[in-house]
Amino acid sequence: MKGLLTRRMGVRPQPVSLPPTMDPKSKSQTDILPGGAPPPPRRARLRFVLSVVALTALLRFFFVLAPIVCHWHTNSVPHHNSAAGVCPQESPLVPSKNGALWDELTASHATTAFRDRAVAQLSAAVQIPTETYDEMGPVGEDERWLSRGPFLEHLASAFPLVSANLPLQRVNTYGLMYTWQGSDASLKPILLMGHYDVVPVAPLSADQWTFPAYSGHFDGENVWGRGSSDDKSGVIGILTTIEVLLEKGFKPTRTVVLSFGFDEEAGGYHGAGHLGPALLKRFGPDSFALIVDEGSGLTDTYGATFASPGVAEKGSVNVNIEIKTPGGHSSVPPAHTSIGMLAALIVHLEAHAPVPTLDIDTPAFGIAACLAAHAPAIPRKLRRAVLRAPKSERARKQAEKLLLEDTMFRALVGTTQAVDMVSGGVKSNALPEQALAVVNHRIATQSSVNATTARDAQLVRDLAARFNLSVTAYGEQLTSAADAAAAYGTLELSAPRTLEPAPVTPSSGSAYALLAGTIRATFRAARSGKSKGVEEEKEEIYVAPGVMTANTDTRFTWELSKHIFRYGHGSEGLGNIHTVDEHIKADAFVEMITFFTTLILNADEATAL
Repeated sequence: MKGLLTRRMGVRPQPVSLPPTMDPKSKSQTDILPGGAPPPPRRARLRFVLSVVALTALLRFFFVLAPIVCHWHTNSVPHHNSAAGVCPQESPLVPSKNGALWDELTASHATTAFRDRAVAQLSAAVQIPTETYDEMGPVGEDERWLSRGPFLEHLASAFPLVSANLPLQRVNTYGLMYTWQGSDASLKPILLMGHYDVVPVAPLSADQWTFPAYSGHFDGENVWGRGSSDDKSGVIGILTTIEVLLEKGFKPTRTVVLSFGFDEEAGGYHGAGHLGPALLKRFGPDSFALIVDEGSGLTDTYGATFASPGVAEKGSVNVNIEIKTPGGHSSVPPAHTSIGMLAALIVHLEAHAPVPTLDIDTPAFGIAACLAAHAPAIPRKLRRAVLRAPKSERARKQAEKLLLEDTMFRALVGTTQAVDMVSGGVKSNALPEQALAVVNHRIATQSSVNATTARDAQLVRDLAARFNLSVTAYGEQLTSAADAAAAYGTLELSAPRTLEPAPVTPSSGSAYALLAGTIRATFRAARSGKSKGVEEEKEEIYVAPGVMTANTDTRFTWELSKHIFRYGHGSEGLGNIHTVDEHIKADAFVEMITFFTTLILNADEATAL
């Protein structure tokens, strides 16, 4: 016992020398008592033994059980210290060499005059419709591309210093590549991206807008209109930033390249699909220090504000399911028409939707870890489960169960499926000879296109036999020739366009540190209250690596950099993008300009990129 206690106390036990009178081999009780005194009475001996037992128990509690109890008590109360080392935060990063310029510009951004200037630029851009439709023909053949012309003319006149100082390369007519040449060619440039096309305004909902969809109306707080949030705010925010820097005489050391697509809302194949290869041809593989495109912004979650730059992007695939059966008059119908068969297949797919799992080595778990580490109002049970998950399978399953109850997080973690389009039949009294469904999948970062399409094929194959349908999946005949010849009809799966999940950007290292530090500095500068002459307590923001569930034009830039981020600073929520009453707060738009200003100046003097 003594050795155990001393080891727990950090004291090394020393050898004990027994005097001759205490020789343990002595057979006489009187020999081991001082002065040869007679042994104590039985009651005294009993009290002595009980005292020793009590003392031993007390010491054992103090050195053995007390630390366990204290540890349990600490972890039973939400406290940041219990998450030490989880989701570490970069210090706010402000320019040093260009510190005076940054101070001047951020002070200017806080003024009403600058806000009104920025809002006017965005409003004018929103007033020019640049709608993108699915399946548009090639540029030069489809007249709907002509709507881009007026927008490009507007940019040339609205940003005269950008037009005069940044050489512009037009790619596939309407793709824009600006180059702001730096003085040090040995430094990798940064690439800032955006798109200026918008989704169409549905005619049936045009009268539901608070202000006309292309009015660019400013009500003193918000800018309203299609594209105000997605993504003309990004394009105009970048150009306004550079225009102002040029006005101040700033000359970059590190080259800044801008790439603006014009059909991101239809996949970007005509715009960024040409810009990406042009950039690769000009600059080469892994030529950019970092890339920043549109993405998620700021959210308030469990009592804390988080910024979630996308370090990953889910893949996507549209699986077309087509059934063909014999036609005929509807007065003599079969047991199941092609439409009925398709309906059964859809029900079967939805009844066996992909089941998401929370894997530790994924960006989605990184988000959960940041919430557990920094969100003060996160439920205690969830916090403990997430923090213990890396070392406990039981805790991981508990965290998974709790987190997947949230619909948004569930979509973030796993592969999703949504039956978005159906068609079939041509007349009420004619049996439908064809029925088609389109199933959209957003593929989890830890999965693949092949795993997703193969799963669909297996599911429909199991049910196709019930209707005596032959099955062809992605060009491969899955039914034997004999069975196909005897089949009542055919079921075919196809996936014309696929996109694998994007490579995951490291959420550590110099590029991520620069971005995270820039985000935190921007947030503090925009909300410090200094412009009002009042030193207010600075709000806090935490940066958590995020996952884009939608796809951006960065799909065409994977070879250009290992550090690709999808982030839209200032935006809070989706701002009604793609629907009625799209808008952005004016203050949020100005904060976006502060972000791009800080990013350019920080990157310009960074030595580790």
